[in-house]
Amino acid sequence: MSRLIHLNGPPGIGKSTLARRYADEHPGVLNCDVDVLRTLVGGWRTDFDAAGALIRPAALAMIGAYLRHGHDVVFPQLLVDPTELGRFEQAATDAGAQFVERALMDTRSASVARFHRRGVREPDDPWHDHIRAIVTSLGGDALLERTHTALERAVADRPDAVVVPSTEGDVEGTYRALLMTLR
Repeated sequence: MSRLIHLNGPPGIGKSTLARRYADEHPGVLNCDVDVLRTLVGGWRTDFDAAGALIRPAALAMIGAYLRHGHDVVFPQLLVDPTELGRFEQAATDAGAQFVERALMDTRSASVARFHRRGVREPDDPWHDHIRAIVTSLGGDALLERTHTALERAVADRPDAVVVPSTEGDVEGTYRALLMTLR
């Protein structure tokens, strides 16, 4: 049975990094990174939310089609809205696939600090600076803290969600822990 592996977690926790690695090491797995897809929508820099709203249905369709053909999909995306989580779970169910939830978590304060350090080793990638500007305009650290709390609540409300501790600087250890939960 194919699986939709949802990697949830706060911004900067390592979802995309682990999803890329997982797909690299598992031939045939689709890494459906909505944040990458969002950058394919014209105007994404000026209206980030609208670009996300436009691309999510396309991502759902792509995920469903891929799962129906018997292949796994890894989906690195922060989702705290139960309705939005339900849409992706339903896409898996409709495709006859299993919905697997993993939440990459660190402490609230560590998650906020990690967000501010993300992308510093990739100075040619404007994505991280753009996201930092959006977060700053929406409340900065207070927004990140509220998001972390909302994520903790969302995970607690989803009995099949499994928390995977994510330690900054230990990508290998976090990846191994993730793999252990997927066996």
